[in-house]
Amino acid sequence: MPKIKTSRAAAKRFKKTGTGKLKRMKAYKSHILTKKSAKRKRNLRKATMTDATNVKNIKKILPYL
Repeated sequence: MPKIKTSRAAAKRFKKTGTGKLKRMKAYKSHILTKKSAKRKRNLRKATMTDATNVKNIKKILPYL
């Protein structure tokens, strides 16, 4: 059985936590920041857990995570 290739795009976006959950950064923090409030931008800085509905697909494209 050949090795499965890791999706490099996904590998840069997701990290595994100690308990095995997937951590990701929030979107909407790259441009058009003038109209967003300071509170909203501050909350977008923090990492969050990946939703359970997406975990199965992400683990498929990151087989060695």
